Amino acid sequence: MSYQFKLAKSPAEIEDYFELRRTIFTEEQQLFQNDVDEIDNIAYPIVALHNAQVVGVVRIYEVEPKIWYGGRLGTHPDYRKGWQIGKGLIYKAVTTANAWGCDRFLATVQLQNVRFFQRLHWESQAELTICDRPHHLMEADLNFYPPGTEPGPILQVKEAS
Repeated sequence: MSYQFKLAKSPAEIEDYFELRRTIFTEEQQLFQNDVDEIDNIAYPIVALHNAQVVGVVRIYEVEPKIWYGGRLGTHPDYRKGWQIGKGLIYKAVTTANAWGCDRFLATVQLQNVRFFQRLHWESQAELTICDRPHHLMEADLNFYPPGTEPGPILQVKEAS
């Protein structure tokens, strides 16, 4: 199967992005009562598409200059075989942030996914507990994630009056 990895931009893609997140993190994993949070106000949603259907999600956001995070990585239950979608989403997330001036790219990763991230050139920085579940704070080795070609976000600059 082939997949397209891209920033979600259309209203339909964004709606499907949030719906898949809700399915994974609220219904299936029961991590949250509502997985939408204040970070969504500054985050850039990325989707994996298969035949125009959103089958994977992740968000990226800058927490301070040049320090970016990825989060809410998930794959539709019907598409989880083989890790191809997760790997593609991680690559798109990190290379996009790298193109936008990232010096460090971090993520909090559920314990069961730590080895997968390590195989993709990530290193654990610390063990954490989030929502009563073990996680690792992990950092991507940016040498393995060259800057992508995604145009940078348009900043809204107010003119002085």
